[in-house]
Amino acid sequence: MTEQDFASIDALNDAMRQELTPGPGIGRVVPGEGPTPAAIAFVGEQPGDVEDQAGRPFVGPAGQLLDRALAEADIDRSRTYLTNAVKQFHFVERGKRRMHSKPRNTEVAHQRWWLWREIDLVRPAVVVALGATAGLALAERPVAVMRERGPMAFGNRRGYLTVHPSYLLRIPDSEAKHAAFAAFVNDLREVRRIGSLA
Repeated sequence: MTEQDFASIDALNDAMRQELTPGPGIGRVVPGEGPTPAAIAFVGEQPGDVEDQAGRPFVGPAGQLLDRALAEADIDRSRTYLTNAVKQFHFVERGKRRMHSKPRNTEVAHQRWWLWREIDLVRPAVVVALGATAGLALAERPVAVMRERGPMAFGNRRGYLTVHPSYLLRIPDSEAKHAAFAAFVNDLREVRRIGSLA
């Protein structure tokens, strides 16, 4: 298949649902969401439990934190495109709970083809990698988020590497969490400038 096979995001999503089937420890395909074209495309790691149940990206706790940061950076979420490098929730069952399981690098590489087709259809001015897994998918190499944070080329597209909002949720110290959130908002303001939304 080539990118010409997909006339729309809907056609791409239909093909992904046929190709990427759920199974033990792997949820359903959660497609990206947002307008096409969009000035900014945000790419996370994978859907979480809430996203798998809702069938929408970034609607769980990390998504709510992202919404707060977008609002502070004066970015309208409805004008952005949100998706994940890996389209299915990977999990380990512990009793009645489904615990997040990091996707393997081979899985990231396998689904990279779909991600690039998606980005081709969205045609963003800037692609934002939220965290190391998204960075790996887009840069096609391991990235050190804290060291390389900032503008980064992803193929022939302008990109930006920053933390995943779930990282902010895991910071135990309230003062450190506040500082990290402020730094994340500053990243988003720079993304907004690059995406010509300022």
